[in-house]
Amino acid sequence: MQTLEFELDSDYVELKQLLKLADLVTSGGEAKTVIADGQVLVDGEVELRKACKIRGGQVVQFADTTIHVIADTDAP
Repeated sequence: MQTLEFELDSDYVELKQLLKLADLVTSGGEAKTVIADGQVLVDGEVELRKACKIRGGQVVQFADTTIHVIADTDAP
């Protein structure tokens, strides 16, 4: 199992964008498909919303990869 840390540069990132930015999918269309198929977990629960807002402190799992999302430390 691979573990990644993803540091936000804003308040949140949409789930489909996170999968692309972490290089877990090759396109937005692929991201939408794997989310719709129930292959992505957010905080241990299946997430079917493609534009779900992922914020610091959340954990996303897809295939054999776990992403720990870290809040933007420069935010006021």
